[in-house]
Amino acid sequence: MEANRGGRTFQRFSVNTNESLHFEPCEDTSSSPTGIEHDEDNVFMKEENESEMTSIRNRLQGKVAEMENFAGHLEEIFLTVEENFGRQEQHLEQHYNDVLQTLSQRHSERAAGLLEEKKSKMEALYSQLLSCGQALDASKELIETAQEIYRTPDKRVFLKTVIPIIKRIEMFAKEKVELTLSTKLEFETPPADLSDVKTMMDSINAVPAPSAPVINPQMSNSATQTSLRVCWSLFSDDTVEYYDLYYRPVLEDTPADGFCEPHVSTVKVKETHCTVTDLLPNAQYELWVTATNTTGISPASEKALYMTVPSPPVIKQRECTSCPDAALIRWESGNTNPVDSYTVELSEMDTDGTQSTVTESIVAVPTCQCLIQLLSGRRYLISVRAVNVGGPSDKSDPVYISTSGTFFYFLEETAHPCLAISEDGFTIFYGDEELPISAIALDDSAFTRCVAILGDLIPVRARHYWEVEVDEGTEFRIGVAYEDTERNSYLGVNASSWCMRHILSSSRHKYEFLHNGWSPDLRITVHPVRIGVALDYDRGTLSFFNVNLEQHLHTFQCHFRNYVQPCFSLDNPGSLTVHNAIEAPEYTFI
Repeated sequence: MEANRGGRTFQRFSVNTNESLHFEPCEDTSSSPTGIEHDEDNVFMKEENESEMTSIRNRLQGKVAEMENFAGHLEEIFLTVEENFGRQEQHLEQHYNDVLQTLSQRHSERAAGLLEEKKSKMEALYSQLLSCGQALDASKELIETAQEIYRTPDKRVFLKTVIPIIKRIEMFAKEKVELTLSTKLEFETPPADLSDVKTMMDSINAVPAPSAPVINPQMSNSATQTSLRVCWSLFSDDTVEYYDLYYRPVLEDTPADGFCEPHVSTVKVKETHCTVTDLLPNAQYELWVTATNTTGISPASEKALYMTVPSPPVIKQRECTSCPDAALIRWESGNTNPVDSYTVELSEMDTDGTQSTVTESIVAVPTCQCLIQLLSGRRYLISVRAVNVGGPSDKSDPVYISTSGTFFYFLEETAHPCLAISEDGFTIFYGDEELPISAIALDDSAFTRCVAILGDLIPVRARHYWEVEVDEGTEFRIGVAYEDTERNSYLGVNASSWCMRHILSSSRHKYEFLHNGWSPDLRITVHPVRIGVALDYDRGTLSFFNVNLEQHLHTFQCHFRNYVQPCFSLDNPGSLTVHNAIEAPEYTFI
């Protein structure tokens, strides 16, 4: 988060397990939640130039990513417009071919009809012409025969032959000869039925079916845990009455046969955007859309993937540790699908217990833990959000962190099977009952020989202080050890552990300060009821104190090559209690 605090700009950083730094610019007022002042900000000032360059680089990378996404979206739009143009061109060409084909068919039909009518007329006229010719031939024959009889000189022959001729003439006269045309000379021209051609011509100017819409890429903050806001575009002049948005969850284990594919849901809307509800958190959904008008339905758009925002993470309070300079926050994702990153938000608590109105954020945390730089003697309220492409989740339940002193819990996975841990997590018990062999199912990280357990100290090279209270009749070993110290060895007898040992004899209390099996010859006359342990990475010292007497007992001088963890061992039945989150007394780091 950025805030203007008196014109000063600070860099809040986080450290993951490999100690890489993640910077987020945040501007400070006169009093930030961490209370940083000019004279206390040397570390941040040293990193100012580097952090500014990192911030600029991150912003440029974000802009480049946005431009690449936009270029990809433009390319998709270009291809869609080109596809729509090709479809329209193909549509017009198809209409043109259909009209030509229909006209050609009508022409062929009309030509065939005319040819048939011509043939019929010609046959009728030819038949009538033959009849006329036959009648003329018969008339000519009768005339010629009559003339021959008329010229006959013999009256008796004339009378004998004239009578049949007269009868033939009478019969011929009685025959009716058709002297009108048997067919009309005009051709019939019925009006051509071009209604289908007119319909096709009209359809060219009619509203075509819409082209395929294009779903826009998912924008940030466009989702909640149970909803998605989806937008799309129609890159053409198509008329659309409504859109159908289809969506279904993407399941990683969907069978290849497709018989168990997720159900496809549909939403009908008139706008080019829609909010889909009743979805699963941090789930991926596949979406596509079609456009519909009176002519028909468009092809489906390309399928797009959208994500709902994650569920809030769950802070693992028993695994959170702190010291006067920093705090290590660990959490569980709380989501089945992976998330992109996490954002840690912190605000300082005022002395009256109220929360500050200024919240600082550490963004782009890649893993489920974050090491935060803080100021000593303050109280903070810290929460976590999970982030994916849809946006950030709601805040997790907060955890309260105090930087008055070093605070840690036991690492339960390192505990010997004979140890029991109290409900509050600060006391271990070693009973006198023996465990059966079958009950000792040891983990690789658990102690096997020494009845011991490690503490979960924050990995910060600073000053750490805690106190241990043990029953007077209990033999114990307390100190520090590397996390990979041998589990089948006693504390203090190897090179990876440093400890104070209490041995109870019949005459007195004996104390040893062991490292690699060796202890200096020291005698402690007053049995310490409460022991203070002070670890200083910078000086390379581990010191023990009698808290009640404010008495220094012993100091190991050593250079710790790696981070160490508090270690505790009970050599006989009894209990041991750790007191932490307390301010180190002045005499411990003199």
